[in-house]
Amino acid sequence: MSIPFRTEDDVGAAIPRVRRHLGGGGLLGYPTETVYGLGSRATEADVLRLAALKGRRPGKPFLLLIASRAMAEQRGLQFTPAAKTLAGTFWPGPLTLVLAGGEGRLPDLLRGPEGGIAVRWTAHAGMARVIAALNEPLTSTSANRPGGPTAPGAPALEAQFAHAVQDGTLMVLDGGAMGNVPPSTVVDCTSPTPRLVREGAIPRAELQRRAAGHAP
Repeated sequence: MSIPFRTEDDVGAAIPRVRRHLGGGGLLGYPTETVYGLGSRATEADVLRLAALKGRRPGKPFLLLIASRAMAEQRGLQFTPAAKTLAGTFWPGPLTLVLAGGEGRLPDLLRGPEGGIAVRWTAHAGMARVIAALNEPLTSTSANRPGGPTAPGAPALEAQFAHAVQDGTLMVLDGGAMGNVPPSTVVDCTSPTPRLVREGAIPRAELQRRAAGHAP
């Protein structure tokens, strides 16, 4: 099913429906500040369902979308001094930080090869409001099949995952068409010295200019 997600009233009406859907183990398609994403609650069972829907290879993790830094800290994720500086400078926004910690509070399926969990405080006002209302992070991965193009809007997302929409597994929040926006920039902050993993919406030069002394 697809539900409107463009105005503040749309978002308010969507929140209880999203809560019920996710509470029953459902999956979600939604807009972010970069691309449309697919997500779930951050539980092992739901992450496995998300991986099966996307057809993702085992061992490749998903990131977490949060609505505040406190939400990450409450789940045991650790902010190094560099991570604090980068988060304070670029969050909310298209910067994903890979953080250590979270053992026993978040599923290990979310961990990358370096042992950290990727986290982003989303700048999409509607999704930030949903996540804050849920009071828990959502997992996130781009809304596409592995190697395929990312869905630019809800109709394309529904077409790619039609079976899951039809059987009620996937609820899609229709936030309109996305522009040609690059994915988030990813910085590994699992050690004291940050490391640029992927240059995306925030170029390396801007990281270095705005977070002098802590940027990779």
